[in-house]
Amino acid sequence: MKIGEWLERLEYELIQGSLEAEVDEVIYDSRKARENSVFVCICGSTRDSHSFIPEVLAAGCRVFVTEREVSVPEDVTVLRVADGRTALAGLSAARFGYPAEKLVTIGITGTKGKTTTSYMVKEILEAAGKKTGLIGTNGAVIGGKHYPTVNTTPESYVVQEYFAAMVEAGCEYAVMEVSSQALKLHRVDGIFYDYGLFTNLFPDHIGPKEHEDFEEYLYYKSRLLTICRTGVVNCLTEHYSEIVRDAKCRLYTYGLETAADFWGDAIHYAANHEFVGIEFDMHGLMNGRVRVGIPGKFNADNALAALAVCSLALSGHGNSRPVGQEGLLSALEHVRVNGRMELAYVSRVCSVIIDYAHNAVSMESLLSTLRDYHPKRLVCVFGCGGNRAKERRYSMGEIGGKMADLCVLTADNPRFEKNEDIIKDIETGIGRTDGAYIVIPDRRTAIIETIRNAETGDMIAIIGKGHEDYQEIEGVRRHFLDREVVEEAVRSLEG
Repeated sequence: MKIGEWLERLEYELIQGSLEAEVDEVIYDSRKARENSVFVCICGSTRDSHSFIPEVLAAGCRVFVTEREVSVPEDVTVLRVADGRTALAGLSAARFGYPAEKLVTIGITGTKGKTTTSYMVKEILEAAGKKTGLIGTNGAVIGGKHYPTVNTTPESYVVQEYFAAMVEAGCEYAVMEVSSQALKLHRVDGIFYDYGLFTNLFPDHIGPKEHEDFEEYLYYKSRLLTICRTGVVNCLTEHYSEIVRDAKCRLYTYGLETAADFWGDAIHYAANHEFVGIEFDMHGLMNGRVRVGIPGKFNADNALAALAVCSLALSGHGNSRPVGQEGLLSALEHVRVNGRMELAYVSRVCSVIIDYAHNAVSMESLLSTLRDYHPKRLVCVFGCGGNRAKERRYSMGEIGGKMADLCVLTADNPRFEKNEDIIKDIETGIGRTDGAYIVIPDRRTAIIETIRNAETGDMIAIIGKGHEDYQEIEGVRRHFLDREVVEEAVRSLEG
């Protein structure tokens, strides 16, 4: 391709060189620079990639996109842009042939529930015969393959690369989590979503490397409703009027026990030896009884959101395998989200839930939710990460001591700290309560022994690592997945 062909939707100024320069790749990491690539310079918060231009030139690159004046040989093409990240997003989309336009795209934002809701959306769409790709916190899922991601929403080049892979795999729909950072840092620039879903909003991600204050956080979250055709918003979320103020899409609302386009009520906490989850009635533009195989009232919210957006998406874009409302409403009965209220095992003796809860707030929410199922004993297996604030250990210990009938203290990711020191800090927190606990330092042993010694009616929560498939000790990551250890324990019991 000629660089000029990739610039048709981009605002730029040609400083020197020619738009006829041949290119076949977009580069933003100087270590990947080579001939026939265009290097996009970005002024980041910790690094300015303009400083790597000499190395990129030496690698053979002859096309540069810059934010400021640079000194390069006369035969090099230089294009000036206002923002390198915006340019990267546009060039990446062009490099892959604008793949988002070949998919029905659903973007999901909100403080909580994005990951679970995205998996629910994928589950419902696939029940309706729609092959669907997914990008989010737990990684990208395309054509049955899983690709790890570093950020909730990857860099714009990676997003476009995944979209292209979805098209290649025959996907019709693409579901992705859209973080406030992605909107702020232009990772989704150039994408106009068919549907935008806004789950909720709470103060979060405020700090030196994220958002200056809550107002900025709200502003960037709400941008999703300016870059989609149809928006679906939780009408009960705080700051609703501010969230929708600048919306440029057709809006639909959802909410539990309130008047909305899609609403739910009659929530029931269901638990037996085959199923642990929730049930509720859905009304409005979709009607029927919903059964969701994930515990917790907040997952009724997530399920309602997923069903609402899928109802609109399927009616608006046809359905290759017609499924009635009843079929869609039952699609979530067996839904699983790795490490997010994941029901890893259920029997007549006990149920085992794996969750990513790794701070006091998420731990308290999780244990409170599980209390709604009235277990005979609520047992919590957890540790804390090394080289992190000690206050997290004290507070998690205190929450565990107050809310669990038994805490099993074990390893998480010790990193460069001694596991026994971390556990002592957790014990300090439990010491503020009358909570019962035991210590089993090895995480694998802790999980197996807890399941092996379960009493009838127990609910066991294994928390902290969730979907993580490693354990980090002394700088080395070794494969470790809580779910696999649960399966090992169950096999030994049933064998």
